[in-house]
Order: sequence, then structure tokens, then C-alpha cells
Amino acid sequence: MSHEPSAPGGAISRKRLAALTLAATGIVYGDIGTSPLYTMKEVFGGHGIAPVEANVLGILSLVFWALMLVVSLKYVVFIMRADNRGEGGIMALTALANRAVAGSKGKMWLLTVLGMFGAALFYGDGVITPAMSVLSAVEGLNIAAPGLERFVLPISLCVLLALFWMQSRGTASVGALFGPVMVIWFLTLGLLGLLQVVEHPYVLKAVNPLYGVSFFIEHRWHGFLALGSVVLAVTGGEALYADMGHFGRRPIKLAWFGLVLPCIYMNYLGQGALLLSDPEAVRNPFYLLAPSWALYPMVGLATAAAIIASQAVISGAFSLTRQATQLGYCPRIAYIHTSHKEIGQIYVPGVNWTLLLAVVAVVLGFRSSSNLASAYGIAVTLTMLIDTLLAFVVVQHLWNWSIGKGLVFLVGFLIVDLAFVIACAVKIVDGGWFPLAMGLAVFSLLATWKRGRTLLKERTDTETMPLDIFISSLFHSPPRRVEGTGIFMTSTPSGVPRPLLHNLLHNKVLHERVVLLTVITEDVPSVPDIDRVEIEELDYGFYRMYVRYGFKDEPDIPAAMQAVTEDGRLPFHMMETTFFLGREKLVPHIKPGMAMWRERLFFFMFRNAGSAADFFKIPPNRVVEFGTQVEI
Repeated sequence: MSHEPSAPGGAISRKRLAALTLAATGIVYGDIGTSPLYTMKEVFGGHGIAPVEANVLGILSLVFWALMLVVSLKYVVFIMRADNRGEGGIMALTALANRAVAGSKGKMWLLTVLGMFGAALFYGDGVITPAMSVLSAVEGLNIAAPGLERFVLPISLCVLLALFWMQSRGTASVGALFGPVMVIWFLTLGLLGLLQVVEHPYVLKAVNPLYGVSFFIEHRWHGFLALGSVVLAVTGGEALYADMGHFGRRPIKLAWFGLVLPCIYMNYLGQGALLLSDPEAVRNPFYLLAPSWALYPMVGLATAAAIIASQAVISGAFSLTRQATQLGYCPRIAYIHTSHKEIGQIYVPGVNWTLLLAVVAVVLGFRSSSNLASAYGIAVTLTMLIDTLLAFVVVQHLWNWSIGKGLVFLVGFLIVDLAFVIACAVKIVDGGWFPLAMGLAVFSLLATWKRGRTLLKERTDTETMPLDIFISSLFHSPPRRVEGTGIFMTSTPSGVPRPLLHNLLHNKVLHERVVLLTVITEDVPSVPDIDRVEIEELDYGFYRMYVRYGFKDEPDIPAAMQAVTEDGRLPFHMMETTFFLGREKLVPHIKPGMAMWRERLFFFMFRNAGSAADFFKIPPNRVVEFGTQVEI
């Protein structure tokens, strides 16, 4: 499903294209757009590489080709074509890859694990990005007024606290500023770089890949390790694909090639030229590009850009959590809509405050962007590696590429991805362990919830009476019928829901119309309204009702009922309808299906999950719950 509106001729209008491109500039490129704040500083300040001509040209060459190969070629040209009905991101790519190998349980399991781990790593990135971006921006005060250095940490924390506090109010009111602010930011980056390049035009030679090769030959292993800082230039590149569903492929491409790429690389060239003319500028080549009178405005503009970059990551964490819930990897969790117009703008309090605590801990623990740079990159590079593996499955099985062509795709990008991963891996002991640990923790939660729900369903299915036998028994011993409709939610449409048996056992009655409602989440971002509801009429006043949603849709059972009422398929009157839900109490099984620690974790998550009534927007005064014990 594409979100690019079309003009009468079927093509997107120029005005709308310009608006989408501007919006994409603000939201998609915030993270990669703040990379010039710290990349060159970390390369030359953190690896003992002297800022001499050969080294500067070598690093600039590596940065250029990293941007071209990873962002431009891999994501913009190739992976953005692997859209799931217009949507991108790790969840959409995992769904596509699973569809490509449907029928092979082993391959589907492996791809699902890869996708889950990639999604889990995003949360680690969601902690590192705000801390790194804001710290790097505020550290410009060290250049503007060295006496203010002691205020960098408190100011950074205040900015971050304000950013997370604002989440509950939504971004609709300030979101319109993101695009214009980032356009000003990119133009400023380009201008500052251009002023230096005009004075030292020979840095343009860096686009020649031989300078990068020569850098490796001269420095060997030490030069290879410098890739761990070069990768900072492409952090955020995966956002192009993740945000594709919001803006469409074309606006993202236009923004990248028309503004973002030229401006940020021009800034890198300018920083390189400055280092060659003034090696002392290595302490902060980004801010020293600016004239002294512009330092304070630059700190303000950089902080605004850092906030926008952080906002995109935080909003992405909210959206990813909702998608994980829809797909059954996460317990139902409370979220709040912050916009009446945009369905995708949500606020998840639990995720928000957890991220804030983690970000504050990171800032207080690392205390500077240079220290934090050691933790930055490993999560992003692993995510990019997973994207390559999943995309290979897609091009091989869905696009029907030949083995040779597919292997060229895989090997070519794997070499680049593995080089970055290995270079970043040596930083694990210096801080890279943090995003990995957070990613593994989130992965454990996702995998445990998915496994626990599978075990729970297996246990309940074995104790469920077949529906056809149950209905046949009603003809022989008919219960008392009462007016109205009873809706019983069940994940097993072929069996009798426990609440139905409990209601019949305790109340001795059956509604004149009984609907067995099953909610199905498809491996697509959104299900069209025409395919939303399927109804099957059975005997004795029974109906099966299937309601389908995509992993980015918002479940709303009353809205689905209203739709089938309006089209006349199965009229409902909410005041004459009762929803019967089961509330299971889990008890340990003699032979647990998971390790004991995972079983205890699942029990904790299950007890604290949100209610089904709230999640599906069912009016509380129309709900009856029946408790039952289930061994797991």
C-alpha cells in the first residue's frame, strides 16, 4: 500500500511530491543528518590517526563509499524495492522473507528469529541515538566558551528530559517544523563545508576509491579498526527503508540525492580540508568549521536537529512496539493516540519512560559523545547485516533472481556489512556491550512471549471440544435461549471457547445468536476494509466471524461490527450484545515447555498484559469475563 497520493493521471502531483519530500527530509534523515557532528572527530581523535593528507583523503574516501554503497546502493536502490504493500522496515521485510519460504518451517523459524533480533536491536539504537546526538550538539559549548564545559551534561539531560516529557503531548503541533528546520540544517552543513572546499579544492580527490584502499594498505589492522568510526557516517541509513510507508519511495529518494547526500558529504569534505589546514581542529572539526560569531547559533541549530533525530527514533520505537503486539511478539500494552488526524501518531507510556531511564543512565555513565561513540554502531551494523540476509531471501525467492545474480547481491553487501560489524565488535568491551545487552534483553522478552503464547494455545486447544459436535449436542438437549447476541472471542474457531462452556454451565442459557469471533493478524501492513470481515453462518444460530488486521492496523472490533451492520450481512445492536472473554490464570506444569526462568518471565508478562477489551476497543459495560486455570 503506497501512501503517495496520485494526481488524475495516476502520477503523484508536483505539489504533493514537494510536500512529502520536505516531510521526509525532516523525519527520515534526522539521524544520519546529525552524523557530521561526531564522525570525523571520532575517526581522528579516537584512533590516533594523524590528520595528514593521505589519511584525511583516505578517510573521506571511505566515508563517501560507505554512503554510496550502504545507503545509496543497498537501501535506496535495492532494499527499498522490497516493500510489503508499500511498507518497509524490519517487520515488513521479515514478513516478506517468511512469505518467500512459506512451507519450510525451519527456514521460517530462522528468518523470524533474525527479524526479531533485528527489531530488538532497534531499541538499543533508540537509547544510543538521543544520547549521542544531543551530547554531540551541546558539546559545541566547549568550543564557543570553554568555561561552559561543566554545563554540557546538565543541559543535555534537561533537553532529553524535555524531549521525553513532550511525547505524551504528541508531535503534531511541532512536526510541521521538522522539515524546514532540517532543510536549514542541511543547507548550513553544505555551506560550511563548501567554504572550506573552495579554499582547498584538492580534497575533492577523495571520491577516488584508491585513496581508501591506500589507507588500508598503509595502516592495515589499525586502519581497518577505523571503520568502527567511519560507520558513524551511515548510522540512520536504515531509516530510509523503515519510513518508506509514510512517504513513499520517490520522495525519500529525491530528498537523499537532491539535498541530504550532497550537503552532508560536502560538510565531511570541509572538515577534512580544515584538518589539513589546521590539525589542531581535530578536537571538534564540525564546530570549528563555523566562524566564531556563529558558534552559539550553530549549537542551537545542532540541538534542534538532534532533537528531531531523537524524535524519529522514539516514534519508531512506539510504532515497532505496536507492530510487535499485533504480530504476537509482545503483550498487549497501553498506548494513547496523540493525533485525531494521523492514526500512526501514538504514545506508549511504558516504552517512553523505559527509554528515558536508559538514556539518562547512558548519559551519566558515558558522560561524553567520545566515550559514547564506542557504544554506537554495533547495533546499527548488525541490523544492516540482518537486512541484507532477509533481502537476499526476498530477491532469490520472490523476485526469482538467478543463483548467480542473487549471490552477487549477497556477497557484495555482506562484505561491506561484515567489515563494519567486525570493526565495531572490538568496541564491545568499551561500551558496545550496552546496545547488545539491551537488544538481547528485548529479544528474550519477544521470544519468551511468542513461545509462551504458543504453549498456552496448545494447552487450551487440547482441552477444547470440537464445535460441530457441540452444536449437534444442542439439538438433542436444547438449552434455554435468551434474546440478544453473545460474542465469544476465540483463537481456535473450530473449537468451543471456554467462556461459552462456562456460560452454559453456570447460567444455563444460550443467546439466540452466538458469534465466535476470531481476530487474525496478516503478514501485511494493512488489510483493506473490503477484506476486513468474513462471516460464516452455522447451525443453531451460530456464526463464525473472522476479523483481519495488518500489523500496522489498529484493532477496533466495534468498528468492524458497525461495518457488517451497515452492509446488512449481520446486523448488530451494541446494547443487545454481550462480549464473553476468558481470563486465564496460569499455573506451572510438571514438565514446563520452557526453561524455568522463561516460564516465570512469561507468567509475569501475562499477569501485567493489558486487557483484551481495552486492546480491541470493546465497551467495558458490554463485557463479561470468565476465569479459568491453565497449566503451562
